[in-house]
Amino acid sequence: MSKTLYDQDLQLWIETTIIQLQNNEFASLDIENLIEELMELGKSEKNALKSNLKILLAHLLKLKVQHNVPETMKASWYSSVVEHRQRVIDNLTDTPSLKSYLTEALEKAYPDARKLAIKEGKLAKLGITIPAENEYSCTCPFSIEQILDEDFYGI
Repeated sequence: MSKTLYDQDLQLWIETTIIQLQNNEFASLDIENLIEELMELGKSEKNALKSNLKILLAHLLKLKVQHNVPETMKASWYSSVVEHRQRVIDNLTDTPSLKSYLTEALEKAYPDARKLAIKEGKLAKLGITIPAENEYSCTCPFSIEQILDEDFYGI
């Protein structure tokens, strides 16, 4: 069985497909793989949003729960909140249709964010109180407005 251009060289396949589309050569298009790539593109946008939300939420949770950590740790969490909040905002700005997915993404990201915050909390150095797991809410304690608010830090 001979390999298609798609199987041999993805980048060349993309360039060829773009040229075919620009030239209205629709009969020449590799429709099956084009559909697959477009579906994957949509999934990757959603996954990026969910991933950035997970890190943002984990650090918001740590700021909310772990009050007695050194300022250097808190500073790192603040920086992460700023960075990942901006990434979420960028995701939503670059792909406005993701706003309709935001609630679902939050529901999917929060359990992983909670688990991450708990795991990272257990890695705390000696002298730092390790919070009990039940101190981390099982449901997201932050509203979408708070999560996107550039002045909100969970505390």
